[in-house]
Amino acid sequence: MSTSALLLVAVVAVAILLFLVIKVKLSAFVALIFVSIITALMAGIPVEKVMPTMIAGMGGTLGSITIIVGLGAILGHMIEVSGGAEALTRYFAKLMGIKRTVVAITIAGFILGIPIFVDVGFIILAPIVLAFAKISNKNPMVYGLPVAVAMLAVHVVVPPHPGPVAAAGILTANVGMLTLIGLLLCIPTAIVGYITAKIVMKRHEQKHGSESAETVVVQDDLPLPKEPEALSNDHPAVGIILMLILLPIALIMLGTVSSTVLPHEGNFFNVTQMIGNPGCALMIALVLAFYFLGIRKNWSTAKIGSVMDAALPTAAVVIMVTGGGGVFGKVLVESGVGSALANALNSIGLPPLVAGFLIAAALRASQGSATVAILTAAGLLSNAVADWSDTQRVMLTISIGFGALGFSHINDSFFWILTKYLNMSVANGLKTWTVITSITGIAGFIFTYIAYCMMF
Repeated sequence: MSTSALLLVAVVAVAILLFLVIKVKLSAFVALIFVSIITALMAGIPVEKVMPTMIAGMGGTLGSITIIVGLGAILGHMIEVSGGAEALTRYFAKLMGIKRTVVAITIAGFILGIPIFVDVGFIILAPIVLAFAKISNKNPMVYGLPVAVAMLAVHVVVPPHPGPVAAAGILTANVGMLTLIGLLLCIPTAIVGYITAKIVMKRHEQKHGSESAETVVVQDDLPLPKEPEALSNDHPAVGIILMLILLPIALIMLGTVSSTVLPHEGNFFNVTQMIGNPGCALMIALVLAFYFLGIRKNWSTAKIGSVMDAALPTAAVVIMVTGGGGVFGKVLVESGVGSALANALNSIGLPPLVAGFLIAAALRASQGSATVAILTAAGLLSNAVADWSDTQRVMLTISIGFGALGFSHINDSFFWILTKYLNMSVANGLKTWTVITSITGIAGFIFTYIAYCMMF
């Protein structure tokens, strides 16, 4: 199919999906699967390959998030039911003042996002985000959106995340220099993201009112599982809760750092990789939560089990809808719409720095995956910058990363994680998160372009 025909297919598919989810109010999971089938057939994917493509999309997405979402949801629920989240947020609200908590948790998200994948980091921080929102009587989006955009900014630009590392390899850019310059440029970019989120949420609340976490409409009209009552009024110590939250983060950081600085052999390296895997790190924290939040507080094992089980229905909704987003994204990738659009932009003859940003942004908008957008854009431009200096190739890699930051919408699996955890409707996600990421990505490119002009 021609580029224009493929683009038309993508536009029609997104329009149908939005209509089904927003207007018809069909289950997001059902709508994603249905539209994926229609899109595959319209794009010319052979009939016999439609379902294998969709299964690959589901498996590729769920293979990386199911254990993390499940264990993260259980850990967060145990912290919440035990009163730990409330105790922690009240402590920090008293320490810093409630007005400063959004800034504080955004900074924490930025720092934690450096070594940890954005989806994993956000899932770990989600109970704290929701607890802050509850105590301040604000919509959880007020806390969650700036945290998410700060984490996403470093995810697409700074090693050791897979997109920038792989792009640096394709473009033969210096990874150390990319880390340093990327972090420096991510700081003002994250600040823009924070300010944008604040402005967008202010306008959103003026239009819709300040909704608490309990009154926000949950997409799909799925009732949340009934929460068991808190099993003890004796809230756990703040230090215990901090340990349960920071321990998996520290273990994941250990695994990331060791894979970078240690030789990839020997028992110590293998152990760090195992305990540094997000799933294993969360399981270790959950075992400790079993003791400190359950056994030590005189909960019976039956009650601990009921608290754990109560987290799973909500986690299942997040997992299934995120998997559906992965299916839709995979179909768009296999249709060739992203590659066709990227090739068309590459043939225009724009300066590489501008072309890298636009190609990555177009790929991100058309097929959803930031990593795929970064890798494809880097591959298309690798020959054009073969004679560039190390610093120039680093700046191009950063430009590509910021292109992949913006335009997150319904074909992005993280969009569904975010909307489900923050109880956002799809329409509100598009009006807030999509706008915030787009403005932040453009701002990041502007900072990169200015820095490039000052250097060369």
